[in-house]
Amino acid sequence: MQLPPAYYLPDGPGAFVATALTIGPWDPGLQHAGPPAALLAREVERTGGIDGGQPVRLAFDVLGPVPVGPVRVAARVLRPGRRIELVEATLEAGGRPVVRLTAWRMRVRDSAATAHPPQRLAVGPEDGRPAQFDVFSEEVAYHRSLEWREAGGSITATGPAAAWTRPLCGLVEGEPITPLEHLLVMTDAASGISAALDWSQATFANVDLVVALFRQPAGEWLAMDAVTTLGPGGLGQCAADLYDADGRIGRSVASLFVEPR
Repeated sequence: MQLPPAYYLPDGPGAFVATALTIGPWDPGLQHAGPPAALLAREVERTGGIDGGQPVRLAFDVLGPVPVGPVRVAARVLRPGRRIELVEATLEAGGRPVVRLTAWRMRVRDSAATAHPPQRLAVGPEDGRPAQFDVFSEEVAYHRSLEWREAGGSITATGPAAAWTRPLCGLVEGEPITPLEHLLVMTDAASGISAALDWSQATFANVDLVVALFRQPAGEWLAMDAVTTLGPGGLGQCAADLYDADGRIGRSVASLFVEPR
């Protein structure tokens, strides 16, 4: 199967065209939120003024559906600083903002002497079970962009689940995908791998995503250990612990709007 080389093709300064690898599970004309999140993080990292700084909290708000097609990104520093800064990035489609990111970045220093021992996922990528999503209507879509290995539960059944992923394409054509970009492409799928409801009976799209990191991700394999909890009023929440091969690196949480199909 011939796949596009990346989620996005460059189309001028700040402009990109989404490929089929961005297609999400709810509508073949709309993007999965993972690639837009990674594209915004790329813009934040290019805009931030702290050389070698690390993002410690990335808060995404999904303002509307993101169509598969042309998009534009822009970023600005809201709160500059030598040690701590706040950067905002916005993704537009059709002339309107559809995803917004605010990211705190901090200067990194050596604190290995006081760091806690790493917490590792019980099942590593080499021992994970090969898996694949079965809920996408298109043959080439988001699920084809990552190699999936189950580390707990099942991503094709309901309930908590853990999975390792490895990227099979770039974020932007002509550039290698970074571990941070890979992490954000993957993490928005936490509510998908830990679905609490049957995909054919309900939708449970997230309206936000917050990723908090105490260490930068590293390496080609990253993992999420996710659980979705449903409330009594048509709302849900997905929380996940995030890992690389060296151990846990942070957590994510997303708010879900749940309704029957």
